Amino acid sequence: MKKLLVFLRDYKKESVLAPLFKLLEASFELFVPLVMAKIIDVGIGTGDNSYVLKMCGVLILLAFIGLTCAITAQYFAAKAAVGFATKLRHALFEHIQKLSFDELDRVGTSTLITRMTSDINQVQSGVNMVLRLFLRSPFIVFGAMVMAFTIDVKAALIFVVTIPALSVVVFGIMYVSIPLFKKVQSGLDEVLSLTRENLEGSRVIRAFRKEQEEITQFEHKNGLLTGMQLHVGKISALMNPLTYIIINFAIVALIWQGGLRVNVGAITQGEVVALVNYMSQILVELVKLANLIVTVNKSVACGNRIAQVLEMESSMEDGTLEIGENFSEQEISEKKSVVSFEDVSMCYQSSKEDAITHISFTAGAGETIGIIGGTGSGKSTVVNLIPRFYDASAGQVCFFGQDVRKYRRKELRNQIGIVPQKAVLFAGTVRENMQWGKKDATDEEIWEALKTAQAEEFIRAKEGGLDANIEQGGRNLSGGQRQRLTIARALVKKPRVLILDDSASALDYATDAALRKAIRQMEGAPTVFIVSQRTSSLMSADRILVLDDGEATGYGTHEELLKNCQTYREIYKKKNVKSRKRLLKRYSVISKNTGFI
Repeated sequence: MKKLLVFLRDYKKESVLAPLFKLLEASFELFVPLVMAKIIDVGIGTGDNSYVLKMCGVLILLAFIGLTCAITAQYFAAKAAVGFATKLRHALFEHIQKLSFDELDRVGTSTLITRMTSDINQVQSGVNMVLRLFLRSPFIVFGAMVMAFTIDVKAALIFVVTIPALSVVVFGIMYVSIPLFKKVQSGLDEVLSLTRENLEGSRVIRAFRKEQEEITQFEHKNGLLTGMQLHVGKISALMNPLTYIIINFAIVALIWQGGLRVNVGAITQGEVVALVNYMSQILVELVKLANLIVTVNKSVACGNRIAQVLEMESSMEDGTLEIGENFSEQEISEKKSVVSFEDVSMCYQSSKEDAITHISFTAGAGETIGIIGGTGSGKSTVVNLIPRFYDASAGQVCFFGQDVRKYRRKELRNQIGIVPQKAVLFAGTVRENMQWGKKDATDEEIWEALKTAQAEEFIRAKEGGLDANIEQGGRNLSGGQRQRLTIARALVKKPRVLILDDSASALDYATDAALRKAIRQMEGAPTVFIVSQRTSSLMSADRILVLDDGEATGYGTHEELLKNCQTYREIYKKKNVKSRKRLLKRYSVISKNTGFI
């Protein structure tokens, strides 16, 4: 948590002025019981109405000054807290962007969202309350006791006994409840994570009719959270009755002692009232201080979780080499090897086993490399190593003859167009989404990319064309349209390497074939990596890499693999059988409808 305080350094003035004005407010508040004593003793005691009115004016003045100080303190505290949270949020977001996929996978999306939202909000609330109350409450408690001693020492001895007793109750309850509050926060994280998971997967849940199971699981988690909150609530609920009992006994003692002191002429009736008011002030401030401690402890727990993310260092160090630094553009074009894998193995941090082992192949300029294999065979792992989303555990991945780890990641990824498995689009216009690929892309360049990606026709049909609105995630588009737009986005910058990670799965065979043909005909055609489950999409590839359980079982043309690779033959046969069954089924339906049986 201490490491987060660095984000307050731009708000030093506000951090000083906020508690200062709160102390001024508290100082004026301590004079109110004395003014009340004067009203009772002088004004009411002597029947001097003008003095009463004058003192009432003083009370109004004290209230106005106190209110002004309170508002000013709140302004500075809020400015510091909001500014602190804003800077922290920016720093956390920027830091997350620097983390490698390994760290992101380990931490989890739900956890990071919780840190960015509820945890930062809790820390902001804690900073605000600390600036306003951390000095004010102790100042009022001890200031009231000092003021009581200025009135009467013997009566003030009651304060000496009462304040420690109240402190034992308040801080004792806090000592017991604070660890429980941390458990409550952890339980809340679990409920939030489960809620987010259910909202994102609502369609899948309904498709598999798992609504009741998920409701039961949510009720269980929520029930545990509720139980913890009730347990903490019961303990915290003891604070008010116990403190009020102590305060009431103290007030009774004050009135009794005050009565005795009034009889001997040591103090006045108004001063007894002032002592009672000071005792009430102490009660209120101790309760505020207790709530502050709870809030601060919650904030510290949240701050520590945020600090853990900020302290997390990326396992991936950036390189220094720039594309073209060691060789000219002409030399790059003459390179026989654009991408090469040299005995590459890769193991994820969350797994003990290698995802891929001893993979070696070479891809030349303008070549199309197909990658095929069963689920979990390592297809996506292979292509994720090229833009350096992950680093190889062993061996090296080379880009134009240089290890990808030597390049600056920004430079490397500028040369690579990536179309992931899940088509991700952002809220905005078609043009804005396309300019993610190239910030300064012209309309002509965008239309060219859309034409190559077989997306031109349906974009021109939309009202507004490139200015047509795209909803978050591309909800207003079909699956095939989303995939074609993401492919176009990758093509806008005319990459040297294009990676299509099963990104044409929603396209029909004709569109898929037209897309592959258009990419081949591009000026300065990129080296293309196509990950697919369909052998039909890879048959025309220059070479195909066949993976089975993380190992390369074949690498060659379609015809060569049919002869020499058992794994590829099995995949090809299965796909052909499925295709024939679909055709027969379609023919059967058509025949029934037309009467040709």
